[in-house]
Amino acid sequence: MSKFTPFADESATLAIGKLNIENRLDRVSLFGDLDLTLDAPGLELAKTLQALVNRVVEELESRTLPDKVAVAPVVKVSNPF
Repeated sequence: MSKFTPFADESATLAIGKLNIENRLDRVSLFGDLDLTLDAPGLELAKTLQALVNRVVEELESRTLPDKVAVAPVVKVSNPF
């Protein structure tokens, strides 16, 4: 797995199978799908995912966390086309 430091920047991305992970300063977003098959490649993908989740947990545990992260409301705009 490439060097992916959770919550470190607004640009790092990572893919595990078809699961995409995007880094942000206040969140790590996961989207897509990942099949963990009952074979050696499935085990390798599972270990990669486990390592990522472990890094996220370690980073969260190392910080003083707010009760909840403020999320900017979604603003609807007119379609410019």
